[in-house]
Amino acid sequence: MLSEQTILSIDNGTHGDPFSVLGCHLETIDKKKKLVTRVFRPDAASICLLVGKQGRHQMNRISDGGLFEWVFPRRKTAPSYQLEITLYSGKSFTVDDPYRFPPLLSDYDLQLWGEGNHVKAYEFMGAHPKTIDGVTGTHFVVSAPAATRVSVIGSFNQWDGRVHRMRKYHDQGLWELFIPLVAEGDSYKFEIKTPVQDPPLKKADPFAFYAELRPQTASIVRDISGYEWGDSHWMNQREQRNPQSPLSVYECHMGSWRRKDGEFLSYRELAETLIPYVQKMGFTHIELMPIAEHPYDPSWGYQQTGYFAATSRFGTPQDFMFFVDKCHQADLGVIVDWVPAHFAKDEHGLYRFDGTGLFEHEDPRQGEHKDWGTAIFNFGRTEVQNFLVSNALFWLDYYHIDGLRVDAVASMLYLDYSREEGEWVPNAYGGRENIEAIAFLKKFNYFIHTHYPGVLSFAEESTSWGGVTKSEQEDGLGFDYKWNMGWMNDTLKYIEKDPIHRKYHQGDLTFSMVYAFSERFILPFSHDEVVHMKKSMLSKMPGDDWQKFANLRLLYTYMFAHPGAKLLFMGAEFGQWQEWNDAQSLDWHLTEYGDHQHIQQLVTDLNALYRKEESLHALDHNWQGFQWIDFNDADNSIISFVRKTNQSGENVVVVLNFTPSVHRDYRVGVPSVGEYEVIFNSDSEFYGGSNVGPEQLFAREDDLHGMPASLDLAIPPLAGLMLKLKK
Repeated sequence: MLSEQTILSIDNGTHGDPFSVLGCHLETIDKKKKLVTRVFRPDAASICLLVGKQGRHQMNRISDGGLFEWVFPRRKTAPSYQLEITLYSGKSFTVDDPYRFPPLLSDYDLQLWGEGNHVKAYEFMGAHPKTIDGVTGTHFVVSAPAATRVSVIGSFNQWDGRVHRMRKYHDQGLWELFIPLVAEGDSYKFEIKTPVQDPPLKKADPFAFYAELRPQTASIVRDISGYEWGDSHWMNQREQRNPQSPLSVYECHMGSWRRKDGEFLSYRELAETLIPYVQKMGFTHIELMPIAEHPYDPSWGYQQTGYFAATSRFGTPQDFMFFVDKCHQADLGVIVDWVPAHFAKDEHGLYRFDGTGLFEHEDPRQGEHKDWGTAIFNFGRTEVQNFLVSNALFWLDYYHIDGLRVDAVASMLYLDYSREEGEWVPNAYGGRENIEAIAFLKKFNYFIHTHYPGVLSFAEESTSWGGVTKSEQEDGLGFDYKWNMGWMNDTLKYIEKDPIHRKYHQGDLTFSMVYAFSERFILPFSHDEVVHMKKSMLSKMPGDDWQKFANLRLLYTYMFAHPGAKLLFMGAEFGQWQEWNDAQSLDWHLTEYGDHQHIQQLVTDLNALYRKEESLHALDHNWQGFQWIDFNDADNSIISFVRKTNQSGENVVVVLNFTPSVHRDYRVGVPSVGEYEVIFNSDSEFYGGSNVGPEQLFAREDDLHGMPASLDLAIPPLAGLMLKLKK
């Protein structure tokens, strides 16, 4: 029989191994082996044990707390049984006992988890509706190595952590429980008791697929299998993607792209509006700022609590699948911002999950970002590696995501990132490099590229770290693209200057070509450049309104002509005056006015030209695709260069004038003798320009700028020209 101490520990929820007490057990009673069944339900007035056709057995209450017991007089083996529970309210229901089910985790899963190599842990971690021996319910698994007790709490047990206490796998630090009748739509949390924490912690499921709408914080049981995808053509061709293909990305914040009566559009409403708009504008991909669950809207999703849950702000997981599916059917790829660098410290999230630094470092010099008020993942822990690599593959697996843009990579690479002397801990060799984070990033890139060929990874890396886009064999990090923050900063610094001063800063414009092919770069004019008093892209431009629009047209022309993939944040494509405000819709009314329509048309045509002309993308990451004509004409603030392919007749000559002066007879060297045509002029009347530009262009044999031929140009003010040999 149970001791008083054991009964008390069951009643108050402190027993470390409830499976040793609850359920069926063969025990010695009165010197005889007898089968005993015990159930703990503090909400029950009475419980009947139902054993097949053998009838009902009224269980005995053996504690005031709600522990019930039945001793079989002769049976020695555990039967299949159910419980008829009558609550104090008078309500009765029949349910299978969760403590009669054996362990459900496989040895294979346990081994991989323990090694830190379980790259698809989402297949068994978290909450999964299942049918076990004909019984429907939900199987819960969570990692909490330091916990003394973990329980599943929810509306199905009045949020009482004593009712559904989990089984612990001590070697792996995992806890599991199969709870019959718990079904899709039920909300739940994990109640975690620790040696140092009182009262117990109440945590959302780190692996939950769905969550309550903020400000509520519980997880929701959700089956996300079975969506019928219609994107097989896209997925098949994605695997064969040519790395020389054009890549033009429209970066979007789903909560503020457009609103209806001040409220968010749903995933499905965005599928009806955002997708055709981006398709019409000619972009190849949509990049979504983080859509994983986060508690605070103004964090823009970069401070997360639910890494496996598409935010409920815009609908269900299946609704988001629908959005991605429709993107693919419209020939648009989907990139998602992924945030493995840090996470939110909200009490229901990952922070101090089991009373210790399970996900983060214990030492705040390693485990906290003071700038952002967030916690830093401990990349050396097997639990963290399982969690993050699985999370990356999860979005590719269940949601068919085409690319992951990894946020704040620089903060991961350096132990002293944004820290003063004495505020950081050197690595084992005394250096500032985060060895564990570096190994993790290599591991992440290896697994996503191995499991999902054609998927792209992007690094937001703002330093001169070498080999970000080199392979692991070349001792690189393995990313496909690196954000070219240097180009972005130098270019904006230059373009914001009054044209009269630009001649003194020509180096800001041309310096990017010193390192342009050291990595595979993407050129970003992102959300970070149009917030926090930095002004919108249009408002950054100097001069009167005409000059502002002309400068913006010139800037975009330079961007699309410069080597590298392209990224433009929403609103920039039509010249929004106000900087981005996440709490409201973009200023779409501006698109009713000519100047803004002209910017829209310019971006549309640049996208079309970029995709059409091989020279503008095919050798984007190779010196063979670029040649300077003249970068020394600082007095006139004019630069010129050639974008090249392996077919000389397809080369494009680019001439950019960064002053409001018109040059009627400006001579430039060109690669070939013959007649040229203007294939793009940012000063065209179609874009709101003054329509200055060359008409008849014939290049004669005349060595200039190291070129075999030259021609005379009429160069428009604050404008860019693209020329091509006429066929």
